[in-house]
Amino acid sequence: MASLSGHKARKRFGQNFLHDTGIIRKIVRSIAPSAKDHLVEIGPGMGAITELLLEENGQLDVIELDRDLIPGLRVKFFNYPEFTIHEADALKFDFAQLRKTDEKLRIVGNLPYNISTPLIFHLLSFQGLVQDMHFMLQKEVVERLAAKPGTGEWGRLSVMAQYYCDIEKLFLVPPECFKPQPKVESAIVRMTPKQQPTFKALDEAVLADTLRLAFAQRRKTLRNNMKGYVTGEQLEALELDPQRRPETLNLEEFVRLANFRAE
Repeated sequence: MASLSGHKARKRFGQNFLHDTGIIRKIVRSIAPSAKDHLVEIGPGMGAITELLLEENGQLDVIELDRDLIPGLRVKFFNYPEFTIHEADALKFDFAQLRKTDEKLRIVGNLPYNISTPLIFHLLSFQGLVQDMHFMLQKEVVERLAAKPGTGEWGRLSVMAQYYCDIEKLFLVPPECFKPQPKVESAIVRMTPKQQPTFKALDEAVLADTLRLAFAQRRKTLRNNMKGYVTGEQLEALELDPQRRPETLNLEEFVRLANFRAE
């Protein structure tokens, strides 16, 4: 019979398995799953969070890349008929295929540190299908998601995440809650997609490209980073000082700049 107990965490998958039952319960309380929810878990690992989610709600899709974990998960949760495992890379997974009706997905996961930023960008592309997302991430990534303009953490990830979602830092998770222990602190974040953006971009792809250009070299001015795309005079016409550094611009100013480029 397949077992999860002998599984060794794999570095290439960025695996650190949560084992502290107090923290696991605190995470699930934060999610507050109900029987009507359509839950999706990314990277169930040994099934620590999975187990409590299934106790609250038998309908759960999980996405797991490590094929050696899958037989053990099937055995452990065999008595839940609406427990479905998708052997897939979450970075390439089409989350839209999980919706059977017009219900919204509630996505949770202990995200591998090595792919957390690209995975969040991928998930943001499905934000219209999502009710909320609860993730365990490296503390520094959570700080970037929740950052304010004018700080060292404010960057491309902060702006795009806050364009689509309301961000709440919930609580820290120390390294000793995992096996093996990571060298960094973790934190839980709640991301709730907005019904409508606070400031609407004419073209979200242009907004993403504007952020890529603006933050390409953080120490350079807006004029330098946007050279060849927007002139100093055009920046001034938009009421943006060309000498400002990108981390001083707020969400509304970035949307204004992107909308100028999109027109």
